[in-house]
Amino acid sequence: MKPKEKIVVNISDSIITKAEENFRTAPVDSISALSPETIDRNEDMTSSSETKVCNYAKGRWVADSRRPLYSGLGCKKWLSAMWACRLTQRKDFSYEGYRWQPESCEMPEFERSAFLRRMQDKTIAFIGDSLGRQQFQSLMCMATGGEESPEVQNVGKKFGLVKARGAIRPDGWAYWFPKTNTTILYYWSASLSDLVPLNTSDRNTNVAMHLDRPPAFMRRYIHYFDVLILNTGHHWNRGKLNANRWVMYVDGKPKRDKKRDEIGNAKNFTVHSIVRWLDSHLPSYPHLKVFFRTISPRHFFNGDWNTGGTCDNTTPLSGGSEVMQDGSSDPVIEGAVKGTKVKILDITSISKLRDEGHISRYSIRGTTDVNDCLHWCLPGIPDTWNELLVAQI
Repeated sequence: MKPKEKIVVNISDSIITKAEENFRTAPVDSISALSPETIDRNEDMTSSSETKVCNYAKGRWVADSRRPLYSGLGCKKWLSAMWACRLTQRKDFSYEGYRWQPESCEMPEFERSAFLRRMQDKTIAFIGDSLGRQQFQSLMCMATGGEESPEVQNVGKKFGLVKARGAIRPDGWAYWFPKTNTTILYYWSASLSDLVPLNTSDRNTNVAMHLDRPPAFMRRYIHYFDVLILNTGHHWNRGKLNANRWVMYVDGKPKRDKKRDEIGNAKNFTVHSIVRWLDSHLPSYPHLKVFFRTISPRHFFNGDWNTGGTCDNTTPLSGGSEVMQDGSSDPVIEGAVKGTKVKILDITSISKLRDEGHISRYSIRGTTDVNDCLHWCLPGIPDTWNELLVAQI
């Protein structure tokens, strides 16, 4: 049997191309991560869906009683307690009961065993900030069904992801599913630039932030990756840079361009630099698919995180349920990937409609005076990001 050719969409310039792009041979019975029910339902849609451009970011949220995809109480091994809202004093969980429905195509239903078969002998890598870490933890919970799964092994040492002496946490995590030889990993790189201490013997040294160089971790391990998901955004502010003692460098020396010294310009320069670097290296890794996820929206109302801002709404979709625009709400990422082999994972507009899904003021100990209107409850919105990712893979 010859599997049908898939339609892969470059959202940024709306060009349809037939592509599996040498994505390492997968078993015939694992060509997609669809459930049997979805496969049956899609049989009648084949002819029409193959002639349409699928913009996964255009569509609407719909109620779905089968959600969530895993238990917020059971996924303790993979999910940070501070993001597991079922463990907090929060009482309303209606935000869990929705799925995203693209306008012009069928959204595959995620089924973990089919997903792992599709990812047989493959490595999925997330590189980015704490919201990238949320997406990584979400995928771990989805792939295990939120269960303990003792057969899944920690392989962080293989990628140098071990906790350094005195560190709060390691720079990332990596887990291996032995049955399908699938690895899912995360590496913390909030700015996606290469960070090099100027004086390794001084713990308080400044750190060179090379805007034109990808993180050393990515350069070192890229040949292992089959799917790479990048994100950055919220650490690009002067307070974060000063607190981390990051000093901008370009061409191996401190940056002298005052225009580029502006945070927004520096971020844009870095995003375009890493996309260009990846695009130039992808011919050497024909099995690799790269996605750049757009920025996750904040929902602070009546102030910011440190000035009394809140996100107390618990009514789903109070601001609307549909995204009708064709372009992305993150023009930086959209512009950077246009015309390259790097694909956009566009989640900004669909997430803007879900302000009720944030951590808000709830914690394990009760409620706090400071609202987290940046990170999301899990299970929650990042699960949909991963459904979009799997659909586009």
